[in-house]
Amino acid sequence: MPEPPFHPDRLEKLEELIALGVDPYPARSPADRAAAADLVAAVDDRTGQTATVHGRVMGRRGYGKLAFLDLADRSGRIQACLQKDRLPAAEFALLKRLHLGDIVSVTGELGRTRTGEPTLFADRFRLLAKALAQPPEKWHGLADAELRARRRYVDLFSNDEVRERFLRRSRLIQAMREVFLARGYTEVETPVLHPIYGGANARPFVTHHNALDLDLYLRIAPELYLKRLLVGGIERVFEFARVFRNEGLSPRHNPEFTMLEFYEAYSDYAGMMDLTEELVVAAARAAGLEREDGSIQATFRGREYSLRPPFRRLHYAEAFAERVGCSPLDRVRVQERLREHEIEVTGDGELAWWRAVNDLFEAVVEPELSGPVFVLDYPAAICPLAKPKADDPTWAERFEFFLGGMELANAFSELNDPRLQLARFEEQVADKDPEGPNRVDHDYIRALAHGMPPAGGCGIGVDRLAMVLLGCDSIREVLLFPHLRPERGGTGDAAAPPA
Repeated sequence: MPEPPFHPDRLEKLEELIALGVDPYPARSPADRAAAADLVAAVDDRTGQTATVHGRVMGRRGYGKLAFLDLADRSGRIQACLQKDRLPAAEFALLKRLHLGDIVSVTGELGRTRTGEPTLFADRFRLLAKALAQPPEKWHGLADAELRARRRYVDLFSNDEVRERFLRRSRLIQAMREVFLARGYTEVETPVLHPIYGGANARPFVTHHNALDLDLYLRIAPELYLKRLLVGGIERVFEFARVFRNEGLSPRHNPEFTMLEFYEAYSDYAGMMDLTEELVVAAARAAGLEREDGSIQATFRGREYSLRPPFRRLHYAEAFAERVGCSPLDRVRVQERLREHEIEVTGDGELAWWRAVNDLFEAVVEPELSGPVFVLDYPAAICPLAKPKADDPTWAERFEFFLGGMELANAFSELNDPRLQLARFEEQVADKDPEGPNRVDHDYIRALAHGMPPAGGCGIGVDRLAMVLLGCDSIREVLLFPHLRPERGGTGDAAAPPA
């Protein structure tokens, strides 16, 4: 079992506090606290007024009869001045047992020091929580990227930029939510445990329900449940869904991530394109990317991207021909390209062929799609949940949205013919693709048989979108607690920080 991370000197001071009758972890905090940043901003208007701030001690200067503390709360920082002749003796004595990282409360008179620094001149000083672990050296934060991810709690309180990044992520999600609510959408919650996995091609995580003696799957997509709601008459739905896919770790992949999915009856993939564009722009504005001239610019991996709509539209076959050098319908030349890129056609039939063609598209074309760009009309054979195009059923009414060389969204005109959907499911199961469904979801077919209105639907990878808008190279940087490989000599918990 790992040793507790309790610093000996901090433990000693903790015992001294207890011996003095000081509760190092009181249950109550003084009410009516102010935000540090608000006090700093209003210091000249509120000079002489009494205020209370709770925060973490991030810096300390001076000893003897006078000490200055730098206190940090969720809003920012403020300096506190503790003078022996202003504080009760027992409270001033706490300074001898104070460490960086301790959480305290200061009540006092707001003003400025002789050097002009906004300061809270303390009349009361209380300890709210004693920190027993040593903070990062000099409060410069953690330098190692993996250690920062493992100890995100330290990364957040020691690095203002990191904390602000996650607050911006929260704001961009809220901005997208407000777009839906303004359009009359209903936010819903659908099951995380699925008896049959579907809605995407991915390996699921498997769990077991003991009472029912039943294997269940953590959802790889909420799609099929959301479309059941369209059948039920909830015509506009969206969900910010936690999704789980049993895949590897990479700068773009985490096995647990956030997917925004939304469906609208009587719409189609063209309507979803317009809505996706609106969502991306709203998120970018919320992330602070709009400039004074009205332009919206994202900087990602050293390159700037203009997010002023409308975004470019590009057909799949056109993009394929431009980058691969032949039409995706030219099977002889495509086969040559497949061999050149060492891509095999695994299986028989149209599904296996077009899956290989799309593997070639992903290998050759997608890295060049810096965007923002919508790629339209994918091969119908690899789009089992999308409507085929009426004028050419080789292609499906599907788009993917690319930005920064990554796919950020995937959308269809939703297939609502239960006969064709059943045939597609049966073809997928017969194909025995390890990332495809293992059996037909007959309940979903039953739902479609009751009639689902024509609809458009889309899924947006929230974490990848946040990566681009917040300028982060790795998905780890936009996840509060990403999954990591177990530490050597650690607890063995891949998601947990070291003890």
